[in-house]
Amino acid sequence: MVGYSKYRQRKLTQLDYLIAGAGSGVITRMITQPLDVLKIRFQLQVEPILRSSSSKYHSVFHATKLIIQEEGVKALWKGHIPAQFLSVSYGTVQFWSFEVLTEKAATFDLSPSFYPVINFTCGAVAGCTATAASFPFDVVRTRLVAQSEHQKVYSSVTQAFTTIVRNEGFFALYRGMLPTFFQIAPHGGVQFMCYRLFNNFYKYLTDTTDTTFVSSFLSGSFAGFCGKTAVYPLDLAKKRMQIQGFEHGRSSFGAFFKCSGLYDCLVKIYEVEGFSGLFKGLSPSILKAVFTTALYFSTYETICKLLASQREDD
Repeated sequence: MVGYSKYRQRKLTQLDYLIAGAGSGVITRMITQPLDVLKIRFQLQVEPILRSSSSKYHSVFHATKLIIQEEGVKALWKGHIPAQFLSVSYGTVQFWSFEVLTEKAATFDLSPSFYPVINFTCGAVAGCTATAASFPFDVVRTRLVAQSEHQKVYSSVTQAFTTIVRNEGFFALYRGMLPTFFQIAPHGGVQFMCYRLFNNFYKYLTDTTDTTFVSSFLSGSFAGFCGKTAVYPLDLAKKRMQIQGFEHGRSSFGAFFKCSGLYDCLVKIYEVEGFSGLFKGLSPSILKAVFTTALYFSTYETICKLLASQREDD
């Protein structure tokens, strides 16, 4: 099971946690990348997500159909390579950090009533650590997904990195990191806390002590829903901040949103697009979060089990 437990039967090394985290990131990203592309396109659209002449995308189905018509099926996996770098680096650091932190916390021998707090705190720290390690890939991924197929500014991951650093400076690769930390700390905390709560509840209902693929998939789904809903406006603000200075690559997508910081970004979204604008793209984002988190945890658990069984055979 994700996180340290003194009752855990399987013995894994820190290298095993790194491998399982990386493998989980690769598999999850490969399957769910189209949902990420849809989420980002909605988040960056200033116009309302309604059937109107000023709006480019009206719904998840309409956006999917339009992207395929205008840019081809491959566009649904646009930015996939930097997204894989992001997923591998993030998944590796996050799961490894959580395992190490929960094992360290277990040495304090706290009451079981503190376990949710421990899981939340360790999840929050693990999320922030993973974010710091992977953030440049997130910025490049967002830029590649945001650009129009007919107005390409970046032709590859390497060229995107070098162009951003040359034209905007090295710290442009970390633009939007402040709202990300505000977002990822509670998100990571809620995600890991809810995952362990739901997983333990599932075991109680089914009268079992083993974590199965089904239990981790269902627990991950609920954890993904709770985590994403809690911090969504900050995720939206992060995406808007990451495309500042990129007007030339967004001209065919409608009005360009300008802001100068987290507070300014949130206030302008509210003033221009209303309260609902803070949750623009929530539907594909929730769909992605539920499915992605379910895969994320279940594949991690599965890989850990495979590594554990291999060690037993050795």
